[in-house]
Amino acid sequence: MPAGAQTSDLVSHNAFRVCADPANLPMSDKSGAGYENKLADLFAEKLGLPVAYTWYPMATGFIRNTLRANRCDVVMGYAQGQELVLNTNHYMTSVYTLIVPKDGDLAAVTTLSDERLKGKRIGIIAGSPPATHMARNGLIGKAKPYHLVVDRRYESPSADMLKDLTAGDIDAAILWGPIGGPLVKQGYPDLKVIPLMQETLPPHLFYRITMGVRQGEKVWQRKLNSLIRRNQKEIDAILIDAGVPLLNDMGTALYGADN
Repeated sequence: MPAGAQTSDLVSHNAFRVCADPANLPMSDKSGAGYENKLADLFAEKLGLPVAYTWYPMATGFIRNTLRANRCDVVMGYAQGQELVLNTNHYMTSVYTLIVPKDGDLAAVTTLSDERLKGKRIGIIAGSPPATHMARNGLIGKAKPYHLVVDRRYESPSADMLKDLTAGDIDAAILWGPIGGPLVKQGYPDLKVIPLMQETLPPHLFYRITMGVRQGEKVWQRKLNSLIRRNQKEIDAILIDAGVPLLNDMGTALYGADN
């Protein structure tokens, strides 16, 4: 009990303190326009607290300089299984997506082994899991890589990729669904987002997303788990409205979105 009291005492009782990137749309930004900002507003409302942000670029040192420094108490979106944080239960499962012109010859493609992708120039975030599938299917030679870890205040690889696709510099783009889906919904009506749910070989392309708290903060973790469980429908509504492709827990089917 004393240990639990000590760890939970690190969590503010006066504000819902969120660690976030100030320029990471569609997830978060300083204006509050991202869907993670809206999730933070929802959780703060349920807790009866104001939101207070600690802003730091989502790059090397993010957790060390925010959560571990006790400057904030929760990261709104963190992949399940990351050892830098203690994960809550997941509140969404999503997947990497193939993004193509809606009326083009790739609009019916659903897997990276599709012959119609042969010889095409595909944009890919360097080092991301779909790159392994692209290499296996002979698509890397003509691929256009974009940086994985950047300071989004100065560089935006996902937005650059979609601009290049619209301009015809690449034939298709592969993006993490919670990034690509909202960006396309916001500004690219002529593009189609195709969830890559049918890849059977590793690595899998769907991931469960949790909230991240400090290691040892079991009391706080349980409180957030309870909030996730009791407010899942409202969480889903925020994500679906943003354009995030949501999957079932096993990553085998979409739910809740217009398809």
